[in-house]
Amino acid sequence: MTSEFTPTEQLRRSIELLWGADERPARGPKPTLTLDKIVDAAIAAADREGTAAISMRRVAAELGVGTMTLYRYVPGKAELLALMLDRVSGPGDEAVRAADKGWRELLTAVAHDSYRLHLAHPWLLQVNWTRPVMGPNSLAGAEIVVAALTGLGLTSQERIGVMITLDGFVTGYARHRILYDAAAEESGVSDEEFWSQHLPVLERAMASGDYPAMAALSADAFDTGWDETFEFGLHCLLDGFAALFAARRSAPASDPTEVDGSAGCS
Repeated sequence: MTSEFTPTEQLRRSIELLWGADERPARGPKPTLTLDKIVDAAIAAADREGTAAISMRRVAAELGVGTMTLYRYVPGKAELLALMLDRVSGPGDEAVRAADKGWRELLTAVAHDSYRLHLAHPWLLQVNWTRPVMGPNSLAGAEIVVAALTGLGLTSQERIGVMITLDGFVTGYARHRILYDAAAEESGVSDEEFWSQHLPVLERAMASGDYPAMAALSADAFDTGWDETFEFGLHCLLDGFAALFAARRSAPASDPTEVDGSAGCS
């Protein structure tokens, strides 16, 4: 069964469900499910099987009910996915603890929470999340970041820009790690086999003199762990933000960068 709603109607229904529309079916027997249980089951299925598991039939089977029973609570897959995304979008535990400790601690915590979130739910990288349906959790996640960036001399656009830039770093790095972890299984070639096949040609390339910078690297150059590399990149990004914030705070009050509008990092 496919949703009878148009895309605009699906959006409207998603917003209604996210913002507290009555989740009890209007007619029929006493409800045996809740939206929370349905969303929990959908997330669990997606964690195991990816986005292929995000279907009304699959989630109904997960809950041990008929598909039509599920439709009494959620109109269709689009609305279910909106509920799933909002469920995981709220501020994480580390961010909540860091909310009053300054912008750097807060952004560090948000990055850590988001990184762990993507590793725990790899299916998030399979979803087009560039235009999410805004629910209370996703709005709370944005609120905690914007609040931490208030009073730093940034324009509204710059505060949103910082949030998007941080998210881009985290999701990009998480994607790289998740894809790397999946490469051996998908290809059937282990890491050891992969690099042993490269070794002869790489040794000749390094000895050729054509790649002097690469040849000059230490033998352990690529031995840095995933988490260490993540922290290195995050530290560099936050240092860049710190330089921007310092420049904004030292700018004269009449400086045009203090007015909402076009903004830059120069």
